[in-house]
Amino acid sequence: MYTLIYSSKGQASLVSALLFSSALALTGCASTEPATSGDLTAAPEVTPVDPYEGFNRSMYGFNMGLDKYLLKPVADSYRFITPDFMQTGVTNFFNNLKGINVVLNDLLQGKFEQSASDTGRFLTNSTIGVLGLFDVASDMGLEANVEDFGQTLAVWGVDQGPYLVLPILGPTTLRDGGGIIVDKAANPGTYVPGTGVLEGINDRANAEGALNFIDEAALDPYVFTRESFLQYRNNLINDGKAEVDSLDLDVEAAFDDTESESYDSKKKTDNTSPSGAVSK
Repeated sequence: MYTLIYSSKGQASLVSALLFSSALALTGCASTEPATSGDLTAAPEVTPVDPYEGFNRSMYGFNMGLDKYLLKPVADSYRFITPDFMQTGVTNFFNNLKGINVVLNDLLQGKFEQSASDTGRFLTNSTIGVLGLFDVASDMGLEANVEDFGQTLAVWGVDQGPYLVLPILGPTTLRDGGGIIVDKAANPGTYVPGTGVLEGINDRANAEGALNFIDEAALDPYVFTRESFLQYRNNLINDGKAEVDSLDLDVEAAFDDTESESYDSKKKTDNTSPSGAVSK
């Protein structure tokens, strides 16, 4: 689930965007105005970017249940028994492996100067940094970049497609979901048994604080996660150069129960017959 929620660049991608998105120049896709909470008979308009909201909410609930009863307990145990310096080393190691994907996508997007820098970062951390366990490249001024095949497809003109929430994997889009397959195939860690499990546990452990923030602060965590994810992905695609004035996604909607009530109202309406009797 946290491959998408918590991926790349020090494993702090979307989680950082969720907490600090106001400091970024972001762009996004406009969402429609939901029906007012006082009108229980009016079905809300479908958000164009999220046409499968019913399915996505079900998958979101499934993932949160899986997290509560399995992933979080395992991650808490990992954090308890693993010293901080070892957790940092594991995070650095997996980030360094992703450097291969970054360099490949740099080249596919025609970012040749950036690819040279990212290649130097990968080689530095793989050698001096002892297989990436230590991030010495950052101390040398070689900053980490985030590039994946989903971004490459966007640069090539492939449309984003609908927003999707997948079992285990979590939030994505049709375009990014396809990109994940290529990125996994290009990552050497994919072919080492058990590596993916360790990476997932480490990702979940690192995401603890941000996930708690979402649960406590957002009246509708689903909307907050969706809007933040789409903003973050658009920010990556535009290399952080999007105009602030072009920001259309309303993350604040997640802190307002209007859309959540509207969605619940639609469910009530769908389950009610014209005579007013609830269908069985």
